[in-house]
Amino acid sequence: MKLGSFYAVDSGFRIINTNSNNYEDTFFLENVVYNELLTRGFTVYTGKTYKGEVDFVAIKGGKKCFLQMSYLLSGEETIKREFGAFSNITDASPKYVLSLDKIDMSHDGIAHVNIVDFLLRRADLALT
Repeated sequence: MKLGSFYAVDSGFRIINTNSNNYEDTFFLENVVYNELLTRGFTVYTGKTYKGEVDFVAIKGGKKCFLQMSYLLSGEETIKREFGAFSNITDASPKYVLSLDKIDMSHDGIAHVNIVDFLLRRADLALT
């Protein structure tokens, strides 16, 4: 896995600046979570894999976790895409999918966390 520079904030601001009505809610959620991670003292990167990317690699105190954002896990295809983003990562660090869904969809060792619970600190991220 190669750590790349972070682009989600740029993508969100790009969409706002185009005055387009065609925007994706996930970009806005990525911006909110990215800023929250920075506020909590994390260094944040985009994780590049050979076959894709992971939204965030969050590092704090020499420990890290991987995060994937989704507005809603609305169907099987979305669930497979978001949880599958970690399939090429052999690192044993914790992996999370964050969304606005209230039902816990954790599986295969990947934790699903509600974004509101994360922002309100009712759910926290483990690091290794």
